[in-house]
Amino acid sequence: MLLLSDRIDEWLVTNLTEFEGKSLQSVAKGGLDLGSLEDETEKEEREKESSAFQELTEKMKEALREQVKDVRVTFRLTESPACLVADTYDMGGNLERLLKSAGQKVQHAKPILEINPHHPMVQRLKTEVENFEDWSHILFDQALLAEGGQLEDPAAFVKRLNELLLLKSLS
Repeated sequence: MLLLSDRIDEWLVTNLTEFEGKSLQSVAKGGLDLGSLEDETEKEEREKESSAFQELTEKMKEALREQVKDVRVTFRLTESPACLVADTYDMGGNLERLLKSAGQKVQHAKPILEINPHHPMVQRLKTEVENFEDWSHILFDQALLAEGGQLEDPAAFVKRLNELLLLKSLS
């Protein structure tokens, strides 16, 4: 396993797909297949768990339709509630920002929001009715910040967060 943490690494892996007979795959792109590391029982449990969250992912996709291409359950996260990944053939967020800073015109591709079904925020969102859209936007914005992106409307993020915190503290 290689840890490529430099901003230019995504460009490198896009152009260098193999090294010494080993294929390189970005964990930040497409559906990461960890199937070879799981036994059949684990695969079945994960499929069952994913289907239990299908209604939630559909609702979130509708709430975030302007920002995301898709919303899906992931098992790659351990502590974070959500992350953003690029679709298999789309440009990732870091490479997009790098090219824009170099003066290149880049067509923006919507990312895929992956949610962690074991995280308490996602568990709560599954039962949330009243502030569902706000919580969905908060999760998206947090994932965007965590991957190094910038919020399109920071004031809206702060307003949403403050309102939700006030609701929580008053109840």
